Amino acid sequence: MTGTALWRSWLYVPGDRIDVIDKALVSEADCVIIDLEDSVHANNKEIALSHACTVIARNPDAPIVVRINAVGTPWHDKEVVELSRAQVQHVRVPKCESAVEVRKVSESLGENCRLHLLIESAKGLQASDDLAAASETVGSLGLGEADLRADLGITEDTYLSYARGRVVASSRAAGLGAPPQSVFVDLKDDTGLRQSTEHARAAGFFGRSVIHPCQIQIVNEIFTPHSSDVARAREITESFHESASKSSSVLVLEDGRFIDPAIVKSAQRVMDLAAIYGVTEPATSTKEDHHD
Repeated sequence: MTGTALWRSWLYVPGDRIDVIDKALVSEADCVIIDLEDSVHANNKEIALSHACTVIARNPDAPIVVRINAVGTPWHDKEVVELSRAQVQHVRVPKCESAVEVRKVSESLGENCRLHLLIESAKGLQASDDLAAASETVGSLGLGEADLRADLGITEDTYLSYARGRVVASSRAAGLGAPPQSVFVDLKDDTGLRQSTEHARAAGFFGRSVIHPCQIQIVNEIFTPHSSDVARAREITESFHESASKSSSVLVLEDGRFIDPAIVKSAQRVMDLAAIYGVTEPATSTKEDHHD
């Protein structure tokens, strides 16, 4: 299990389907989100909660996140109590709008439970800075884009740019990792999934929620450094450190690339990810292998 800031694929599964949960836990997803909210009918909320607690008990070290129902719903309070007893380690909280409410959830679940907040309304978006910094237990901030679209009346994907940029900035300002991107709902459009995920990575996101195992491979691939990226990152860090030893804080490589501490920091992150996911450098790197 890697740290939450380094999860690439977050696989949603309905909490009332224990067979689907079991399959998800042996999939290639970096974490599994047991959903108690949107994918579970009101009549099945109790059994979904029971399944979540059982699965957590059977798999105490597995990367499991439970998405609870929102504050104010009939199921929320019981879910928080039961999941606290089950010693849940990660909870995704939907429809967040108030830092005060986030702190109450945090207090109920305890200091060992990381909260992954979803912003799904204009009110929540405007409170993103406060939400990200609401509690030391906040592990990530993200968007629930379907609900946010409906609340804002947005019909074109491009007009979510402000919301996406804001959640990235709020996350970083609060010292959180890059936020995971929201789901891509067309299971038959691999090209669209790839393009959307590459755009998300370029926009400052890391990782993505997925709704079917068929999406995992593409998402994991895009958020895993290529071997040529690792070679390039190593060249940058080693050249910069050599230059720094000569009392220079900037460097221009032979191919004309300008290198400063910010670029070195990004290169180091690539190397850290490579170490986590076992990416090795090629004997020779080619331009075609590089991410654009």
